[in-house]
Amino acid sequence: MSFVFTIIGAILVILGLVFFIGAAFGLLRFPDFYTRMHAAGKGDTLCSLLIVLGVAVGLLAEVDWTHFDWHHTVPQLLVPLKLLAICVFIMVSSPASTHALMDAGFDDGIEPVTAEGGNALADDGFHAAAGDPEPYQEGSKIP
Repeated sequence: MSFVFTIIGAILVILGLVFFIGAAFGLLRFPDFYTRMHAAGKGDTLCSLLIVLGVAVGLLAEVDWTHFDWHHTVPQLLVPLKLLAICVFIMVSSPASTHALMDAGFDDGIEPVTAEGGNALADDGFHAAAGDPEPYQEGSKIP
């Protein structure tokens, strides 16, 4: 049974490293701040989760499942449980911090690169796509 946990843990760690390399290439290849932050944010979350989960599963290989003893088995299970708690923290904090950095970049005036050359984030895309000449204003009639 421990061999299975070791193999699964190693596969998860290797997958995390592969996605980390992909995120690093995304940081180098993408044209502007926003797409680079997207690659870094998604890659950081996925890579961290895969690596930490791989270590947690690999540590389960060390547990003696045949002789369950409260004094030896439960403390061995606490480390993988703590690693799972770290995974939950990563899932909450990494997307929030990526969003905060992107929002700060937009507030600082960093322009996104678009195919048309305009700023798609600053334009009101809903009304431009719907063909409305101007947005609804208080007191005007709805057609």
